[in-house]
Amino acid sequence: MNHDPNDAAVAGLDHYLVGGAVRDLFLGKTPKDRDYVVINATPDDMLARGFLVVGADFPVFLHAETKHEYALARTERKSGRGYQGFVVSTNGVTLEEDLSQRDLTMNAMAMTPDGAIIDPFNGRRDLQDGVLRHVGPAFAEDPLRVLRVARFAAQTGFTVAPETAELGRSLARSGELDTLTPERVAGELTKALGGAKPSRFFETLDEMDALQRLFPEVAALKGQTQPVQHHAEGDAYVHTLLVVDAAAPDPLTRFCALAHDLGKGLTPKDLLPKHHGHEAAGAPIAKALAERLKLPNRYGELAAKSARWHAHVHRADELTPQSFVRLFDENGGINRLGDLEMVAAVAVADFEGHRSALRDQYPHLTHVRAQRFMNVVTEIGKVRAHHFADPDQIRAMGAEKLKIKLHEARINAAKTAMRQHVRHDPNLGR
Repeated sequence: MNHDPNDAAVAGLDHYLVGGAVRDLFLGKTPKDRDYVVINATPDDMLARGFLVVGADFPVFLHAETKHEYALARTERKSGRGYQGFVVSTNGVTLEEDLSQRDLTMNAMAMTPDGAIIDPFNGRRDLQDGVLRHVGPAFAEDPLRVLRVARFAAQTGFTVAPETAELGRSLARSGELDTLTPERVAGELTKALGGAKPSRFFETLDEMDALQRLFPEVAALKGQTQPVQHHAEGDAYVHTLLVVDAAAPDPLTRFCALAHDLGKGLTPKDLLPKHHGHEAAGAPIAKALAERLKLPNRYGELAAKSARWHAHVHRADELTPQSFVRLFDENGGINRLGDLEMVAAVAVADFEGHRSALRDQYPHLTHVRAQRFMNVVTEIGKVRAHHFADPDQIRAMGAEKLKIKLHEARINAAKTAMRQHVRHDPNLGR
């Protein structure tokens, strides 16, 4: 564990590296955090060694120099609903008892200061087999663990053990998921969206009957069929998960990708497989989802714009100069030009996440259209009043006439930019 042998704070302390740090070492990753569990110690013992108290719900201490966390070994007994309804005990708790309270076997390993592995629940075997398996009955006491399993599936690509999935379904049926705060749900979601395969997050929640309860907006896409000639991959749900995986691996971009087709969940069954107007219908749903989860404002703003405008990127060869300028103005003008870069990025992921003969024939089609889209709106954004009038003329125009002149100049800028970009086949289905 690379401890300083002269570190008086831990000298003689019965402590073990635990949890994610041990797991990550076996996965060949550098642990982001190093957390330790301490056996046969009291809060007074830790304070006497110079540790700082940081845990409010149970005894957790911070090493004054390394800033690593040291928690007293504990057991938890469920005393109420939700993930906070627990009574914590630290009196005489052994290492194995502490590990037995953890969520998954891969997180229930410990390492001694000299590097020996303690693995009472075969976590190393499950890591090697790529299986997410719960440690014991305590798993069913904490509804947050359903989200954690789904998040680990997204981060690792591991499969969920059948018995663990069944426990997750029991938790979903119990109504315990309803006790999770929006912040907790959002925290696991954003971690999953930064994972190697974020689609596994939603697939795993669905497997545990939790998708409808936690993300009804996404669940509504299931069974919403699409024109097969443009979407051979399947319904709007399957398509959306492919788009999320194809998007740039940062939580904000992938959230916008997740939200881009939420309007399709509102299409009446008798109108399927067409989804006319789903872009405008999806924008308020995307914004409301971000607000419900209490995500930062930018998530809601950009997700709504991605839902509303992504199809315009696919139609970049068809848009008129007036349409480009109107989009520019409705988006917020020059100060929000960067938002359209997100829209273009989502459109590219949207193209990557559909299966069709056109995509096979022209794999770079929407990349070209996205470039055209951004070239035109960028040129529109460069237009300034001093390009067509001197200061005296600007003052003499008045606000209304200046607005008209700017609008005309932006249309001309759009025309010029469009002439400089080669047109491509516009027959891409959305």
